[in-house]
Amino acid sequence: MSEASEDFTNRVAVVTGGSRGIGAGIAVTLARAGARVVVCGRDQAALAKVVGMITQAGGVAHAATGDVTREDDVRALRDEAERVYGPVSLLAACAGGGGELKPLAEETLEHWRTTLDANLTSAFLTLRTFLPAMLQARRGAIVTMSSSAGRQLSGASAPYTAAKAGLQSLTRQVAAEAAPYGVRVNAIAPSAIITDRLAAAPESVRDQIAMGFPLRRLGTVSDVAEAAMFLLGDRSDWITGVTLDVAGGRVML
Repeated sequence: MSEASEDFTNRVAVVTGGSRGIGAGIAVTLARAGARVVVCGRDQAALAKVVGMITQAGGVAHAATGDVTREDDVRALRDEAERVYGPVSLLAACAGGGGELKPLAEETLEHWRTTLDANLTSAFLTLRTFLPAMLQARRGAIVTMSSSAGRQLSGASAPYTAAKAGLQSLTRQVAAEAAPYGVRVNAIAPSAIITDRLAAAPESVRDQIAMGFPLRRLGTVSDVAEAAMFLLGDRSDWITGVTLDVAGGRVML
């Protein structure tokens, strides 16, 4: 990853879905910029690895195990973050997942609900829990993690695309409510990012996918992390309610 381009010294950040992939990348980048980062996820061993990376590099981080589709877990996450580091002013709601891909006619209600909970309900609970203190402090910046699948037709499942499109609308709604208090809320919509699944694919497959993007390459975790840093930082102080496409130009096609 590139050197941090924002200064978040002593600001407290919470990153959900932070045990791997994009969430982990954002957590590491925030810590490099001086933030005290609470990294949340369900995989305790993976969280420990991320926190270890941060602390070995001289950063400050704390692991908080929890499932952000559960209201009690999200409240516990907020309380733990405030107890360990103090008031939270930066929030990256990255928890989510694609789930099993199948045609709509073969979808089950259980899979529909599970996918919406993972990608949309988790963000709702996280924003609802952390926003009040930011509004009271009249300070804060939030990013949610949508997807290009919520912006255009894709090979993703119907519940996943519905959840990610809904997350963009939720982001705009919360941004409008929070704006009078000086709190900003924006979404990021990545496309084909090299995380575990794409990294495991043969190089020929990755090259073929990359050719479908105007910029002729796949995205990296660093691409998304730098976008998050911009939206969370002071350089975007007059930007709220937007969805930033980190998609190699694909969405314009």
